[in-house]
Amino acid sequence: MIVAQVEGAPFIQWSWVADRTDVVLAKLLEHVQLTVIAVVIGLIISFPLALWAYRHKKVYPPITVFTGLLYTIPSLALFALLVPYTGLSLETALIGLVSYTLLILVRNIVAGLDGVPADTKEAALGLGFTKRQLLWRVELPLALPVILAGIRVATVTTIGLVTVAAFIGKGGLGYFILLGFDRLFPTALLLGSVLSMAFAVVVDGLLVWTERLVTPWSRSRKLVTT
Repeated sequence: MIVAQVEGAPFIQWSWVADRTDVVLAKLLEHVQLTVIAVVIGLIISFPLALWAYRHKKVYPPITVFTGLLYTIPSLALFALLVPYTGLSLETALIGLVSYTLLILVRNIVAGLDGVPADTKEAALGLGFTKRQLLWRVELPLALPVILAGIRVATVTTIGLVTVAAFIGKGGLGYFILLGFDRLFPTALLLGSVLSMAFAVVVDGLLVWTERLVTPWSRSRKLVTT
């Protein structure tokens, strides 16, 4: 059904929104699923890459150059390059979305591990910790605030990029933004835009709360230094 703004009609047609709550909820759920899957896959790929780069400094520049190239490709261009091979599919959307998380996550994981004080690591080794124990019991816990900050940035960035995937039919709330542009219908455009922004703000707030919850020592250290 073609929708267009009728002259003299209210700028926001609340009845149109109310009649499509099931579609709104379905697209919101799709947006959440795409975001979560993309960030989780990005972490699964980035974590071993970052550990490898942390242990072997020579591989860090090539990894960041490659992930940086992926990050600089415009999202629409990347989706267009993938469509001939993977079609208008979920895989196309996820490949693009995951690609944009890698640079952020790798950099923050490495930066967090590099920021662990050398004397702390030496003290742990002096107590008999193995390298594996040092990583999991000392380095990663102390690097967690920086790593979680990277996850926050990657997640909020992904929420915005999911809307672009509407051009291949997998854009969650971006469906309404595209509908609004295509049919000159402000109600759909604002619905998609406002819900996407609200989703990003809520998720960012939840991640900030999670960071404070799981890293109480970081907050205590800030209080001491101030």
